[in-house]
Amino acid sequence: MKYINHYQSPIGVLLIAEDGEGLCGLWLDGEKYYAKTLGGDFAEKRTRTLDETKKWLDTYFGGRKPDFMPKLSMRGSAFRLEVWKILLEIPYGKTATYGEIARKISARRGGKMSAQAVGGAVGHNEISIIVPCHRVIGSGGNLTGYAGGLDAKTKLLALEGIDVSKLALPRGSASAKA
Repeated sequence: MKYINHYQSPIGVLLIAEDGEGLCGLWLDGEKYYAKTLGGDFAEKRTRTLDETKKWLDTYFGGRKPDFMPKLSMRGSAFRLEVWKILLEIPYGKTATYGEIARKISARRGGKMSAQAVGGAVGHNEISIIVPCHRVIGSGGNLTGYAGGLDAKTKLLALEGIDVSKLALPRGSASAKA
């Protein structure tokens, strides 16, 4: 059984979920893979994990780096888990590129890893914000990809003190036209 709560954030309503082992989902309403892994066996209930997650989010959206981490219950392929663990290593207020993550995995495993494969794993991160997929950018500082949308990604990066004016928006994006 999974338990859920909703959280009103400055970027929209978030759905948070836990599975008895830890936080297993945090999705922005309307994001590309919204609650894809939640399944049908869940109920709205207040739990320690969900309360701790809300406290983490209060701290984060209050403009401060949280000094604790809710217990996580990440589920995915070995490759996705490896990528998500690297996301947790990206410091608050910093970014990394898909290519940098691919090179880190290549160094650990030996052989080659593509930035596109990393991008696929990053895009399927089920615990957004806390597992900071928003801190991953394209080569040359391109602001690319975020299941919650580039506007949300930009706001999250700015909240962490990153100068988003130095990041290039993809051509043709609504934000780039504004």
